[in-house]
Amino acid sequence: MQEKKLPQLVKGTRDFDAAQILKRSYLFDHIRQVYQSYGFTPLETPALEYISTLLGNYGTDGEQLIFRILNSGDFLAEVTDPTAYTNYKALLPQIADKGLRYDLTVPLMRYVATHHHELVFPFKRYQIQPVWRADRPQKGRYREFYQCDADVVGTSSLLIEAEILSMVHEVLARLGITQFTIGLNHRAILNGIVTLMGEGDRVNEFCIVIDKLDKVGKEKVIQELITKGFASTALEKFSFIFDLQGSNQHKLQQLSEHLADSDLGLQGVQEIQQILRRVDAMGISDKNISIEPSLARGLSYYTGTVFEVKLQAVDIGSVAGGGRYDNFAAAFGLTEMTGVGLSFGVDRLYVAMESLGLFPQETCISTQVMVTNLDEEAEKIALSIIPQLRKNGLSVELYPEPANLKKQLSYANKKLIPFVVMIGEEEKQADQFRLKDMHTGAQTLHTQQELISFLCGA
Repeated sequence: MQEKKLPQLVKGTRDFDAAQILKRSYLFDHIRQVYQSYGFTPLETPALEYISTLLGNYGTDGEQLIFRILNSGDFLAEVTDPTAYTNYKALLPQIADKGLRYDLTVPLMRYVATHHHELVFPFKRYQIQPVWRADRPQKGRYREFYQCDADVVGTSSLLIEAEILSMVHEVLARLGITQFTIGLNHRAILNGIVTLMGEGDRVNEFCIVIDKLDKVGKEKVIQELITKGFASTALEKFSFIFDLQGSNQHKLQQLSEHLADSDLGLQGVQEIQQILRRVDAMGISDKNISIEPSLARGLSYYTGTVFEVKLQAVDIGSVAGGGRYDNFAAAFGLTEMTGVGLSFGVDRLYVAMESLGLFPQETCISTQVMVTNLDEEAEKIALSIIPQLRKNGLSVELYPEPANLKKQLSYANKKLIPFVVMIGEEEKQADQFRLKDMHTGAQTLHTQQELISFLCGA
């Protein structure tokens, strides 16, 4: 008989055990609480979107990573051009008109366009859901992962950018992360630079290339730009953006001087100055904020401020990012509907928290109290007290079958259950319960009411 192969996990996806889920929930809960404290309300959108909705927003490289879904039924029935069978790019639109969402921003704008008559603007929403990318799986890069987005649509006020920077500070502070840098830039600065180079119509192409800076380094970025036809003399003149040092004010002053002939570039500098003034008014030091004029973020829909958050103690790339997009909604029939958003990447945050030992031990506790099951009479007593403990907000489980005490305590220990209630012959005779603190090993006797009072206060 042929041995059956074990089923395999799809590459780039993961199973999460109880401990991982509880730790991820810890991150989700803190991020959600901060978002809600700033007036954001929740939204969920479907995993599926029409390909026509997704295309035109991520650039050529990004669109190649969209997971496409075959049409239902006889998907070949709709293919009318026989030559399409020899060209997959021509065939795809005819057999797959839907795809898995690539991010949460495009679905948001599709939602706003669909429901704009019902919404109150500015519309502030947060969204915590998975996204999918047909990327090549590798360490730290998955095909399915969660994003935690907060976006404001319908206002051009720079107060929103300041509040988003404040939210970053607050989320990381709640998680115990103090060493981080928020790289801050403005697409208008990059637009001004590219225009002064004489390549004003190639801004997105320029941004996509310099977005690779962290991965390939300055020299390879410049070489790729030259290969794509950007003049080496012009690149040399503006290569200062890769090496600008000093305080934020010094960097802004340098940018103002280099962009003196670009009204658009100077507008970007001025808007960053206004954001920093608001951040200062909120009582937040800019010591964790760094003006990075080479920061582009590769997605083509960004038009204003852009930012990325990196941790200093763990080299895992950015853990959050975002920016302003002024013309995004136009693709969905809405003009002058500007938006700005923030997205935390939970997977990288998780790795950082694990590396820094920042998850509290109690995060992994799903059961607070276990009651032993030594015999039928003990089980009956346990079943009478467990509902009382649960009514008082405790998570409690009864060991499911009579077994020796050592085995039951071992089970509780492996599950990190902090307290075990034992009902043996001595306890039954005294009409009491023996409580064992699994952390210290201490054991104490309690009446039923004393037990409930003690555990609820523990």
